[in-house]
Amino acid sequence: MKKLLLVFLLVLPASSANIKISSFCILGRPVKIEGLHPGDLVRIDGQEGRTPRKWGFHRVEVIREGKVLGRARVLSLPGLFTLLPPAMAILLALLTKDVFTSLFLGIFASSLLLNLLRPIKAFLRSFDTYIIRALLSSDKLSIVLFTLLLGAMVGVMSKSGGIEGIVQALARKVRSGKTTQLYTWLLGIFIFFDDYTNTLIVGNTMRPLADRWKVSREKLAYIVDSTAAPVASVALISTWIGFEVSLIGEGLRHVGLKMDPYMIFLRTLPIRFYVLFALFFGFLIILTGREFGPMLKAERRARQGKVLREGAIPLAEFEIGPLLPPPQIPKRWINGVLPVLVVIGITFSGIYITGINSAGTIPPGPFFKKIGLIFSSGDSFRSLLWGSFLGFTVALVMAVGQRLLKLREAVKAGVDGMKAMLTAVIILSLAWALSETLMDLQTGDYLASALSGKMDPRFLPAAVFVVSALISFSTGTSWGTMSIVYPLVIPLTYSLAAGSPHFQRILTGVVASVLSGAVFGDHCSPISDTTIMSSMASSCDHVDHVRTQIPYALTVAVFSLIFGILPYSLSLPYPLTLLLEASALTAFLLLVGKKP
Repeated sequence: MKKLLLVFLLVLPASSANIKISSFCILGRPVKIEGLHPGDLVRIDGQEGRTPRKWGFHRVEVIREGKVLGRARVLSLPGLFTLLPPAMAILLALLTKDVFTSLFLGIFASSLLLNLLRPIKAFLRSFDTYIIRALLSSDKLSIVLFTLLLGAMVGVMSKSGGIEGIVQALARKVRSGKTTQLYTWLLGIFIFFDDYTNTLIVGNTMRPLADRWKVSREKLAYIVDSTAAPVASVALISTWIGFEVSLIGEGLRHVGLKMDPYMIFLRTLPIRFYVLFALFFGFLIILTGREFGPMLKAERRARQGKVLREGAIPLAEFEIGPLLPPPQIPKRWINGVLPVLVVIGITFSGIYITGINSAGTIPPGPFFKKIGLIFSSGDSFRSLLWGSFLGFTVALVMAVGQRLLKLREAVKAGVDGMKAMLTAVIILSLAWALSETLMDLQTGDYLASALSGKMDPRFLPAAVFVVSALISFSTGTSWGTMSIVYPLVIPLTYSLAAGSPHFQRILTGVVASVLSGAVFGDHCSPISDTTIMSSMASSCDHVDHVRTQIPYALTVAVFSLIFGILPYSLSLPYPLTLLLEASALTAFLLLVGKKP
């Protein structure tokens, strides 16, 4: 995790420029200083030490062999202040429906704390530091290019009649809104190996059909979102597995436990209650046709032919004049299906090939473990670029080769498709920038430590789920949440439950709860990239997607805690807990839900 250290620093002499002092720290915690040697002396307000005892401004000095190497003015505040920027961004987005302003104000509020409450400097740093830094990562730039290239591919597919051809072909089998939703859910399960690929392909492919059968954009976005991160996080072959297993292994090594992290990963699969029941609940809602909360209102509106709320601002809009196919060209489904298959096939193959090249010699073991190791070593971001670029190329060649479009028209359609993605790219960049500032404020670290403490070890999985869910919802990152929580909770579990006869069960429950809680935020946080991309792929107003999805996600989270995690922690066999939660969710939906 990279930390940006913003400082007011006087360095004497120039050769000691490696001393860097953070300008912000949480009250009661040491000031972060880089470049310290073992014999260096640190003073705060003239007193030896690195931990401020009262909140406010402090003067920090680093002294080596009698010489002052660095000075900085540091702001120390209670950790609760680090929660204000994400809370403000989320609440403003939900209340005002203005995502751009809400996210920027969250960035500015974080920057204000990190820049000693100086508003002009904080305003400038919001742009020239945090928003820029959010795009400096090669991984994030890959996501932006992947998104734009996929938009270009969809633009060409739309202009050449490929998407309309898919709709006409599926219309022979899909004869209702219910079967449209079911096909969307099944396609989301089928594209299991990467959540980004899943989100953009499923949403863009099924959106025209959903519109035809009067399924609201909010409902489409929910189905897309609830099968993206959840299915990728539990798939034995996915871009997630390597990251998950590596973090589990690091935590085990930290406390000296010689256990196979992959085997622990496998044991967590049937008890990742939130993840499994996010998938189940989506299917249950489709099967019963029942809705509740804001989604019920959205579906009733869609039945009247209004798939979008009046005044809604979709993150991407492909049903516009420049991307509509000319009426005289034939609508061939192959022009829509083949580019999508190319994206899926090239991305999947690319991850596998780069994984083999990176992993080197694969040790003997179970088949899925070896495949998991290969995929964990693969370069998913490079593979996504290969897939989207070749998918766009195939769509272009097919449109021009069949003389459906002239080359100039096809290229222009690709550019128009990229333009349709621009709003979403801006929101993604702002969300990433806010996440960067929250890392500097140590928001996740504060939440994790503030909510942990002495407790009955049997309740650790439940507590860890709540902590992970809060962090992931506040920061909008599942992988960041896992990175923060694992180094804390595995040692905590070992210290509290090492002597317990139920240690193995508690440890497995804790690991599963981290993964489940992290996916919760990725699933429904307004500042999560997959939530934003689900809105974009479904051409849905982002705030409308979040407002309609949160009641469903919270329902699954609460039921997972009460009927899944707690009974399992109290030694109820996990098949019974799965049956218990499935029954409870079904009864709840039948009791509360109504048919639009």
